[in-house]
Amino acid sequence: IVGLGNPGDEHEDDRHNAGFWFVDALAKQLGARFETEKRFHGKVAKGKWEGEDLYLLKPSTYMNLSGQAVGALCRFHKISAAEILVVQDELDLKPGTARIKLGGGTGGHNGLKDIHTHLGTPEYWRLRLGIGHPRDLAPEGARVMDVADFVLRRPLQLEQKQIDASIENGLQILPLFLRGDTQAAMLELHSKTN
Repeated sequence: IVGLGNPGDEHEDDRHNAGFWFVDALAKQLGARFETEKRFHGKVAKGKWEGEDLYLLKPSTYMNLSGQAVGALCRFHKISAAEILVVQDELDLKPGTARIKLGGGTGGHNGLKDIHTHLGTPEYWRLRLGIGHPRDLAPEGARVMDVADFVLRRPLQLEQKQIDASIENGLQILPLFLRGDTQAAMLELHSKTN
């Protein structure tokens, strides 16, 4: 399970780091600790899920180079693309909304573009955590913030609560997903948020 984000204390609270927030919460649940792994270009936590190894990854590269870390970990541990869940921030979903899907386009997300390049396929799972789009969140008549600035800023307090709720919803359906009941996981997650 790969959480996408940008490294460094200055980015810790950015909307773009929603993927990091998810894997941090999961590591806490599993009692796993992240350790820096230079060969995987990131921080890795290893946990157990029903007797199976479960790797959590936070790339130490910046977002647009996330594929380096994902590719290195997957090659080393012989993990196929279909066994990967990438957790990402999603501009096209409102805060509080979460969606899960297999494959598809990148929607302009540079982290996903690089992962596609390094894996050679878009056929991996994504957990998309809504952060909203600046055009939808701007007050009527206000200037719309640039997308790059928006994702690199802290969410408003209400938005943070909504994003936290979507992370919790994602964690709740994870057992179904990891057991391979992806349809049930999708149905449950998608019914929790609209």
